[in-house]
Amino acid sequence: MSRREAWRLPRSGPFGLPVWMLPAAGGAFVTLAIVLAFYAGEAQPQAEAVAAMAVTPPGGAVRPEMAGERQASDMVVGAAAKVWPAVVSILGSAAEGEQGADAAVPGRGPMGLGSGVIFARAGDKVRVVTNNHVVDGFTQLDVITLTGEKRKATLVGRDQITDLAVLEMEGNGIKEIAEFGDSDALQPGETAIAVGNPLGLGYAPTVTKGIISWPKRTIPVSLGREGEFDWEMDVIQTDAAINHGNSGGALVNLDGRVVGINTLKVADMGVEGLGFAIPINEAKSIIETLIKEHRIKRPYIGVVTQDLQAFKGTEELKLPKDVKQGVLVIDVTGPAKSAGLKSSDVIVELDGKPVDSTLSLRKYIYSVKKVGEKLSITYYRSGKKHTVSVTLEELKER
Repeated sequence: MSRREAWRLPRSGPFGLPVWMLPAAGGAFVTLAIVLAFYAGEAQPQAEAVAAMAVTPPGGAVRPEMAGERQASDMVVGAAAKVWPAVVSILGSAAEGEQGADAAVPGRGPMGLGSGVIFARAGDKVRVVTNNHVVDGFTQLDVITLTGEKRKATLVGRDQITDLAVLEMEGNGIKEIAEFGDSDALQPGETAIAVGNPLGLGYAPTVTKGIISWPKRTIPVSLGREGEFDWEMDVIQTDAAINHGNSGGALVNLDGRVVGINTLKVADMGVEGLGFAIPINEAKSIIETLIKEHRIKRPYIGVVTQDLQAFKGTEELKLPKDVKQGVLVIDVTGPAKSAGLKSSDVIVELDGKPVDSTLSLRKYIYSVKKVGEKLSITYYRSGKKHTVSVTLEELKER
């Protein structure tokens, strides 16, 4: 499997994402001092307590000019109260005697922290959806519930491309299950509520409020460590605060329904209020497949590539003067190697359709082709044009 054809979590700096993009989990890559408080016995119904404090101002009556504001505030309180019992903290760690999670990734510590959402029951167990980067590389996963109880979780399935994962744990005592909403119905300016566990500040979820800045934004990401944009994600953009540890938590509408799974934020000087969530309508089919198949099957060629436009020294490739765009092969493995492709080949067409970048190559393969199908690749080698047929194999998780 080509390293550049395997999903790499969008990370800041050397980990493959532009420096201003950070995974909201944060704690999945650095060791955090996790502050967890525990109640003796059942947790107080916090939603009722908060609502009781929020309804009436000093003096008793609500002034007419405050009525609209108070009503909106009450709706946020109600929505948060509906979902936060189903939002949990997820702790990832290495098994005893192991070096730590994802030792191949520089800076990855022995413990990670993120959030998750309980969304379904399965017999005597419950299922939790979170981000792949919250669980990736860890051999032991634990869930901290709203009451402060720590439960072991097992990984049902995960997908690096969509950054989603499903866990399962014992369901005894779990009363609240989150409801999924309709992310396709979101409107710009609509109230958005982010619920998660930022920075390990305690087991009770943190609630932040903002708006839907844009319901479906396409952002470029890098799947490799070189920092080249070679994939795109469709996400919900929101200005509700999403901080480290919020990854895998819920983005909720005023009905208290989950419309997105929080995943990324923009962290740069002078930038505020740029957070992103995976639309729940897109996540649903991935979640269902992960439950049934434990993975998402995707085809791959087996090439490490670079955009021709970014390559210096194109004269060495002896390309025709009219060939300005394409995909330069850096290394080959698997199907590509078996079909005879070599480094320094320049791919210009897939199934007779022009390909001008690694992004367009990957999107065509993942969106149009299936494992086991034939793919016609047209390429240049030492100035001569060739076409070869490749049988696509399944992309394996690293």
